[in-house]
Amino acid sequence: MARWINLANLFTFVRLVLVPFVIRAILEGRHGLALALFLSAAVTDVLDGAAARRLGIQSQAGSYLDPIADKCLLSGVFLALAVSRLAPWWLVGIIFGRDIYILAAVGAALWLTRLRSFPPSVWGKVSTFVQIATAVGYLVRNVLELRLVDTLSAAMLWPCTAFTVWSGIHYTWRGIQLVRAH
Repeated sequence: MARWINLANLFTFVRLVLVPFVIRAILEGRHGLALALFLSAAVTDVLDGAAARRLGIQSQAGSYLDPIADKCLLSGVFLALAVSRLAPWWLVGIIFGRDIYILAAVGAALWLTRLRSFPPSVWGKVSTFVQIATAVGYLVRNVLELRLVDTLSAAMLWPCTAFTVWSGIHYTWRGIQLVRAH
């Protein structure tokens, strides 16, 4: 059996499979289902990392697939929320802009240097966590329709924006250091 076929990557694959179902539920206004599917996908994210570490089954494929699955899920959720007029388009622009910028920078580094390893930064992980919390806030807001949840989800826009922008700046700084070191 190929080394990339393992329990951790199976959880990542399940997360990828859930993405279109989460998006569809948001677009159809089935907020309870969207929240349940999103939380299920989030659980697979925790399980894939735990399985990889505990069972010692980290793989190169997993190190590529996991962040792709995370980005597909978060980007898809924010895009669907914006299309449904439940989240502002400017936030989607910032999230997509940062991700496209990072992908372009990595592509340039791969093309122009010998650098082949681009590990996530602590600020990238914090940004992902805050984006997840923001998405959950918006999904919960649409399920519960409580004023407090509405206020909290609206307030999450600013930390989400700040951490997304800051992580992009930090990745730039770190990328420059990595390129200079090679």
